[in-house]
Formats: sequence, structure tokens, C-alpha cells
Amino acid sequence: MIIKAVKLYQNGFMTQPFAFGGEEGMEKFDAKTMYRSSLQNYVIDTGKEVILVDTGMPKEAPDMIPDEKTMIFLGSRIKDYVAALAEAGYRPEQVTKILVTHKHADHTGELRSFPNAKIYISAEDADALNLSGENIVRADYSDGAYHNFPASQKITDGVYLIEAKGHTTGNSIVIAENGGKFYMFHGDITYTDEALYENKLSIVFEDVKAARETLNRVRDFIKSNPTVYLSTHTPVALENLEADRVVDFANPPETLPVGEIVYKTATGKYICSVCGYVYDPAQGDAKQGIAPGTPFEDLPDDWRCPRCKQPKEKFNKA
Repeated sequence: MIIKAVKLYQNGFMTQPFAFGGEEGMEKFDAKTMYRSSLQNYVIDTGKEVILVDTGMPKEAPDMIPDEKTMIFLGSRIKDYVAALAEAGYRPEQVTKILVTHKHADHTGELRSFPNAKIYISAEDADALNLSGENIVRADYSDGAYHNFPASQKITDGVYLIEAKGHTTGNSIVIAENGGKFYMFHGDITYTDEALYENKLSIVFEDVKAARETLNRVRDFIKSNPTVYLSTHTPVALENLEADRVVDFANPPETLPVGEIVYKTATGKYICSVCGYVYDPAQGDAKQGIAPGTPFEDLPDDWRCPRCKQPKEKFNKA
């Protein structure tokens, strides 16, 4: 089995209140403390199949423009998903299956580029995205418990899709077994490894009780099994994969400083930092009664992201 990262964005940041404040409140944490951020997804090459874990941002998504209020900035785009997949050595027609951890755009943005692949996704998140067709497999997690996780679905030998609700109501994780180790592709159970070690939830969840239960199970699994923890939004995951480094709660990895933040000219569009939805003033938001030509700044205070229902303060300039 070969596991590779599909590298999409780099040199971003997230604040500690964003990454740690889900249960205790953002005010309990230091907004000046920042952690490195990035965006990457993964390929599992079994030798017989090429399986993707998530498919990045839509190609047309604008880059975020960070300012002093930004809680998470993915960084600058390296390549679009298909180009980044080619950089990893794979073509779309080679992909047999896609395992979706959850519905947000930075995990599902290029599902459309793989019409021949079977897409495994929870029923809740498939319905939220209005996915249909013969290639859509609504996961039923009918293969019973996987270690301490109550519900799982075997995808192929050594690869499992595991129910892990909380971040979204249909959230999943993927575990691949290889060489006596467990590779956990977790899709935002935490946003940074520091939160895993400190046992903290981010502020992004649809069900905080379920998110806590999932994080508890993840940590218990890691304590009992040698686990390489592969995140979506931190370059620590790339370092974990390169070093084949398992989680050791007694010895957390060093927190490295955030690099220089690059500022660019804003377009007038705003992008949701949680799900990747882009508000375009030229289009407005007809479903919520917002006319075309309405600047983001003029949206009502109670306006919410049409996709993930987050408030305006979760949006960044694009």
C-alpha cells in the first residue's frame, strides 16, 4: 500500500480560539497564539485500486484574503485538485473509489472530476449535497464495530470508512491498515495536531456532544494502536506522513511558528472559512432574499452561510 498527500494550499494559519474553543469558549484562549495551516487530501494506492480521501476545493474557488479578524486561513493555492493529483502521480481515470469524510467544499470540491469513481459518503451528507447517480454509495456502516468505533464499512482489504459524527451530522473518518500501523484520515476531528494532544474541539461542529464522543474515541483508539494521524488543515500531517510518525501523547511534536502572511487585493467576494461557500455580491443570495448587487458588508446581521449556516464573522475576504 502507498499513501500520498495531494497538496493544495500552503503557508496558512489558524488561531488558538478557533482550534481549541469549541467547548470552553473562544474567550478562554489566546488569539495571538497561532498554528500553521494548509490544505491537503490523500491517495491510498492498494496496488489494485486507487482510492481518494476527499477531493479538495472547487477549481474556481477564489483565494482567501486574511486580515486581523481571520480565524483560519488555508494559505496560498499550490495547484487545483486534479493538477495536484497529477503531481502525486495519478490521473482521474485511475481512481476507482472516493471516500468522503464530510460535505464541506474543501473536501468535496472536485467530486465532479471523477464521474467513473464510486463515491462513498454518509447518507446525511449526500443528501445535504444533493448527490445522486449510480456512482454514489450512501454508506450504511453495516460491517459492525471497528476496534472501539461502533459502526464501520469495509471498503477493501485494510481500508475502512468509520462513522464519526459531530463535525457534521454525517461525518466519517477513514482508517487504512499497513505494515502494522493505522493511518487515520480524519477530516476535521481536529484542525491542528496541537488540539488532538490537548484534547480540544474546534468551534466548527453541527453536534458538539457527538463531536466530543468522536474525539474521545479517536484518542482512545490512538492510545491502543500505533496511529499516523493525517489531518486536512495542518502541515504537521505532511510531516507525520513523511516520517511515518505515530502519535505519542507523552511527546507532542514541536509547534513551529507561522510563516509570513501574504496580503492581496480583495475582490469583493467573501468565502466561508468553514465550508468554502463563496458569497458573490454580483449574484446575491436569492434563497435568503438578498438581491444581486448587495455587498457583503450590507448583508443583515442575522444572515447565515447558505451551505453550513455559519454567521457572517466566519467569512473571509476573497
